[in-house]
Amino acid sequence: MQQDQISENFKKIETWRRIIFMLIYAFIDSMVKLLLWIVILLQMASVLISGKTNSNLLGFGHSLSSYHYHILLFLTFSTDQLAFPFAEWRVSSEIDFLRKN
Repeated sequence: MQQDQISENFKKIETWRRIIFMLIYAFIDSMVKLLLWIVILLQMASVLISGKTNSNLLGFGHSLSSYHYHILLFLTFSTDQLAFPFAEWRVSSEIDFLRKN
């Protein structure tokens, strides 16, 4: 009985589709992490040089962090909603509603 269920699970197109999206998002997430580190380093330089944070980097960093969170929700099966570029770019307040209950 259990072997039949496993066999059926392997035949589900939705499962394989999600796995493909997960691989794509895992790659995208590695690029996002790199960008986040660049933002972190630029903010540190801004604070050291000017004594204050760069407002443009703050907005970009917030948006990028929200995107990273959305990808992680998808990768951990906490949501079925696809992230950008397969869906629209969402702000952090919208992402909290994506989580499964």
